[in-house]
Amino acid sequence: MARSAAVFLCSACGHEPPKWHGRCPGCGEWNTIVEETRAAAPGPSRKAARALRPVPLGEVEAPAVARLTTGIGELDRVLGGGLVPASLVLVGGEPGVGKSTLLLTALAAVSRAGRRALLVTGEESTAQVKLRADRLGGAERVEILAETELDTVCATLETERPDVCVIDSVQTLYASELGSAPGSVAQVREAAGRLLRVSKENGVATILVGHVTKDGAVAGPRVLEHLVDCVLQFEGDRYRAHRVLRAVKNRFGSTNELGVFEMTGGGLVGVPDPSELFGRTAGGEAGAAVACALEGTRPILLEIQALVAPTDLAMPRRVGTGVDPKRLAMIVAVLARHARVPLGSADVFVNVAGGVRIDEPGADLAIALAIASAQRGAPVLDGLGAFGEIGLTGRLRPAAQAERRLEECAKLGLVQVLAPAGTPPHEKVQVVESDTLRFALTAGLASTPAD
Repeated sequence: MARSAAVFLCSACGHEPPKWHGRCPGCGEWNTIVEETRAAAPGPSRKAARALRPVPLGEVEAPAVARLTTGIGELDRVLGGGLVPASLVLVGGEPGVGKSTLLLTALAAVSRAGRRALLVTGEESTAQVKLRADRLGGAERVEILAETELDTVCATLETERPDVCVIDSVQTLYASELGSAPGSVAQVREAAGRLLRVSKENGVATILVGHVTKDGAVAGPRVLEHLVDCVLQFEGDRYRAHRVLRAVKNRFGSTNELGVFEMTGGGLVGVPDPSELFGRTAGGEAGAAVACALEGTRPILLEIQALVAPTDLAMPRRVGTGVDPKRLAMIVAVLARHARVPLGSADVFVNVAGGVRIDEPGADLAIALAIASAQRGAPVLDGLGAFGEIGLTGRLRPAAQAERRLEECAKLGLVQVLAPAGTPPHEKVQVVESDTLRFALTAGLASTPAD
């Protein structure tokens, strides 16, 4: 009988140090080393390895494979056009954000299209899932299996071979030959490796639901994200009705796509026009500007809100919600140095309305416009949008795909767009070009303060 041995594993990178450390020697993360019990492996058996002949890439045949549509337009957009057969997708998100609801809706649409859809649940009973399915409707043909033993799940997939399978969640699966508890580093790594092999060999598009840590990262070893083909992050506040789905990794499409959903009584519903939802501002308000950002191939208008308040602190605060704090600090510094906006003794707060997060530099100009508007008490001109990247010298740099941004502004009814010099004109929107940030603030802000 094999003896059990205690091993130490890093939950972030999977490194196995010989003893416990406060800081992982492999990745440098703190407090990630955990102790697990593992059955001792039998002694290695030497056998002759058979050499294989490499094949030139030019001789490899790549058959054209049609994607499987999930029936949810926003989900298909983030996936790059639908699910690829035999792919492995990981979906992570906060508890209660709606991961199970979204995927059950997708399985219901897949089953209605005449394909086999299987749900493997390890966190809920079949009766609990049935109650949710009755509320959503249309999921009568979805097959369900309540099981957490990894061997049973893999054998079922090999026998049944459904077109799409959702496993909720990967942290509940366990392999009996491993001595550690479900959800541990060894168990999650073993489950992901086995499911990857089964999915590829049997042509099953498998979606894994993953738990997240308090920092928002997917729980388990980092190797889990390396193994899968696609990593999706489901974001949103459980107290708000809207959710955002992003692709963190995608071997079959862009990682910059964005999907917006609204939680309703009948489940999650895609929002086809998020600009109408997030880009509306009230006229005459100081500290509000409209940014035309680009998420993958989708332009989206967002309301940027800013508040500048005097402070007695030695180090004023720069707080950003939905924007990168480091980029916010850079924009504040450029405003103070090159645009003569005094912010050295004031706290600056910036928020993206609706709980959306933007990372692209094309939103810099709108953020600066909102901060300057709040500091001077002068509102942004009515019907004005803005996009452009701000350099450290105070110059505005062109933003990518300006034509698509201008088209989105025209669709929402904006009459003017403040943009960097060199932006092509548009027949429906007046483009106000500017070389420097200082001139852009003069052109974008009203001359009289708000009431």
